[in-house]
Amino acid sequence: MKRTSFAGMACSVAQSLEIVGEWWTLLIIRDAFLGVRRFEDFQRRLGVSRNVLTERLATLVRNGILAPVPYNDHPPRSEYRLTDKGRDLYPVVVSLRQWGDRWLQEGPLPVVVRHDACGHEAVAILVCDHCGGAIDARNVSASGAVVPARVAQPVPAT
Repeated sequence: MKRTSFAGMACSVAQSLEIVGEWWTLLIIRDAFLGVRRFEDFQRRLGVSRNVLTERLATLVRNGILAPVPYNDHPPRSEYRLTDKGRDLYPVVVSLRQWGDRWLQEGPLPVVVRHDACGHEAVAILVCDHCGGAIDARNVSASGAVVPARVAQPVPAT
Protein backbone atom coordinates (compact mmCIF):
# COMPACT_ATOMS: atom_id res chain seq x y z
CA MET A 1 0.00 0.00 0.00
CA LYS A 2 1.42 3.40 -1.00
CA ARG A 3 1.53 5.93 1.79
CA THR A 4 0.32 9.48 1.51
CA SER A 5 2.94 12.07 0.62
CA PHE A 6 3.52 14.95 3.02
CA ALA A 7 5.45 16.93 0.38
CA GLY A 8 2.83 19.69 0.19
CA MET A 9 2.34 20.04 3.95
CA ALA A 10 3.85 23.19 5.50
CA CYS A 11 5.25 21.40 8.53
CA SER A 12 8.89 20.59 9.28
CA VAL A 13 7.94 17.29 10.96
CA ALA A 14 5.95 16.22 7.90
CA GLN A 15 8.76 17.31 5.56
CA SER A 16 11.27 15.31 7.61
CA LEU A 17 9.03 12.24 7.51
CA GLU A 18 9.09 12.43 3.70
CA ILE A 19 12.77 11.49 3.93
CA VAL A 20 13.25 9.49 7.16
CA GLY A 21 9.72 8.36 8.02
CA GLU A 22 9.96 4.84 6.65
CA TRP A 23 11.15 2.46 9.38
CA TRP A 24 14.03 0.86 7.46
CA THR A 25 15.42 4.33 6.83
CA LEU A 26 15.85 5.19 10.51
CA LEU A 27 17.38 1.77 11.16
CA ILE A 28 19.91 2.39 8.37
CA ILE A 29 20.73 5.76 9.94
CA ARG A 30 21.00 4.14 13.39
CA ASP A 31 23.46 1.58 12.02
CA ALA A 32 25.44 4.30 10.22
CA PHE A 33 25.90 5.98 13.62
CA LEU A 34 27.13 2.63 14.94
CA GLY A 35 29.80 2.52 12.22
CA VAL A 36 28.15 0.42 9.52
CA ARG A 37 29.26 1.66 6.09
CA ARG A 38 28.88 -1.06 3.46
CA PHE A 39 25.78 -2.36 1.69
CA GLU A 40 26.42 -5.99 2.65
CA ASP A 41 26.88 -5.04 6.30
CA PHE A 42 23.62 -3.06 6.40
CA GLN A 43 21.84 -5.96 4.69
CA ARG A 44 23.26 -8.58 7.05
CA ARG A 45 22.56 -6.57 10.24
CA LEU A 46 19.05 -5.48 9.28
CA GLY A 47 17.82 -8.51 7.32
CA VAL A 48 16.16 -6.11 4.89
CA SER A 49 15.70 -7.21 1.27
CA ARG A 50 18.35 -6.01 -1.15
CA ASN A 51 15.87 -4.07 -3.28
CA VAL A 52 14.41 -2.21 -0.26
CA LEU A 53 17.91 -1.43 1.05
CA THR A 54 18.98 -0.18 -2.38
CA GLU A 55 15.94 2.10 -2.53
CA ARG A 56 16.41 3.46 1.01
CA LEU A 57 20.13 4.10 0.52
CA ALA A 58 19.39 5.91 -2.76
CA THR A 59 16.85 8.12 -0.96
CA LEU A 60 19.35 8.95 1.77
CA VAL A 61 22.05 9.77 -0.80
CA ARG A 62 19.64 11.81 -2.96
CA ASN A 63 18.65 13.85 0.11
CA GLY A 64 22.22 14.44 1.25
CA ILE A 65 22.06 12.36 4.44
CA LEU A 66 24.56 9.73 3.30
CA ALA A 67 27.37 10.15 0.78
CA PRO A 68 28.77 7.25 -1.25
CA VAL A 69 32.56 6.96 -0.94
CA PRO A 70 34.29 4.56 -3.37
CA TYR A 71 36.43 1.88 -1.75
CA ASN A 72 36.93 -0.55 -4.67
CA ASP A 73 37.35 -0.03 -8.41
CA HIS A 74 36.92 -3.59 -9.75
CA PRO A 75 34.10 -4.20 -9.21
CA PRO A 76 33.06 -0.64 -8.37
CA ARG A 77 31.93 -0.46 -4.74
CA SER A 78 31.12 2.40 -2.42
CA GLU A 79 30.52 2.67 1.28
CA TYR A 80 28.02 5.08 2.78
CA ARG A 81 29.12 7.80 5.17
CA LEU A 82 26.97 10.22 7.13
CA THR A 83 27.14 13.81 5.93
CA ASP A 84 26.79 16.82 8.23
CA LYS A 85 23.07 16.73 7.41
CA GLY A 86 22.99 13.05 8.38
CA ARG A 87 24.93 13.57 11.61
CA ASP A 88 22.35 16.21 12.57
CA LEU A 89 19.86 13.32 12.88
CA TYR A 90 21.73 11.99 15.93
CA PRO A 91 19.40 13.66 18.46
CA VAL A 92 16.41 12.10 16.67
CA VAL A 93 17.89 8.60 16.90
CA VAL A 94 18.97 9.12 20.53
CA SER A 95 15.51 10.39 21.50
CA LEU A 96 13.78 7.41 19.88
CA ARG A 97 16.19 5.00 21.57
CA GLN A 98 15.70 6.59 24.99
CA TRP A 99 11.91 6.61 24.58
CA GLY A 100 12.00 2.92 23.59
CA ASP A 101 14.32 2.12 26.52
CA ARG A 102 11.89 3.75 28.94
CA TRP A 103 8.55 2.57 27.59
CA LEU A 104 9.15 -0.61 25.56
CA GLN A 105 12.34 -2.38 26.55
CA GLU A 106 12.15 -5.25 28.99
CA GLY A 107 15.32 -6.52 30.58
CA PRO A 108 18.79 -5.11 30.02
CA LEU A 109 19.15 -2.25 27.58
CA PRO A 110 20.44 -3.36 24.17
CA VAL A 111 22.68 -0.27 23.85
CA VAL A 112 24.32 1.83 26.54
CA VAL A 113 25.87 5.13 25.47
CA ARG A 114 28.76 6.60 27.44
CA HIS A 115 29.94 10.19 27.25
CA ASP A 116 33.58 10.08 26.12
CA ALA A 117 34.54 13.19 28.13
CA CYS A 118 33.49 11.84 31.54
CA GLY A 119 32.88 8.11 31.00
CA HIS A 120 29.40 8.15 32.51
CA GLU A 121 26.31 6.65 30.92
CA ALA A 122 24.77 9.45 28.87
CA VAL A 123 21.12 10.41 28.88
CA ALA A 124 20.40 13.13 26.36
CA ILE A 125 18.02 15.94 27.27
CA LEU A 126 16.79 18.89 25.27
CA VAL A 127 18.00 22.21 26.61
CA CYS A 128 17.46 25.83 25.71
CA ASP A 129 20.51 27.11 23.85
CA HIS A 130 20.05 30.49 25.55
CA CYS A 131 19.68 29.65 29.26
CA GLY A 132 20.54 25.94 29.42
CA GLY A 133 17.19 25.03 31.01
CA ALA A 134 15.61 21.67 30.21
CA ILE A 135 12.93 21.72 27.51
CA ASP A 136 9.84 19.51 27.48
CA ALA A 137 6.27 19.72 26.20
CA ARG A 138 5.07 21.40 29.41
CA ASN A 139 7.44 24.39 29.42
CA VAL A 140 7.49 25.70 25.84
CA SER A 141 5.14 27.69 23.64
CA ALA A 142 4.98 27.32 19.87
CA SER A 143 3.91 29.76 17.20
CA GLY A 144 3.56 29.49 13.45
CA ALA A 145 1.24 28.24 10.76
CA VAL A 146 0.88 24.64 11.95
CA VAL A 147 0.34 24.92 15.70
CA PRO A 148 -2.37 23.34 17.86
CA ALA A 149 -4.44 25.56 20.15
CA ARG A 150 -2.35 24.33 23.10
CA VAL A 151 0.33 21.76 23.78
CA ALA A 152 -1.16 18.41 24.74
CA GLN A 153 -0.92 17.58 28.42
CA PRO A 154 0.10 14.08 29.53
CA VAL A 155 -2.56 11.63 30.66
CA PRO A 156 -2.07 10.58 34.29
CA ALA A 157 -0.88 6.98 34.70
CA THR A 158 -3.53 4.54 35.84
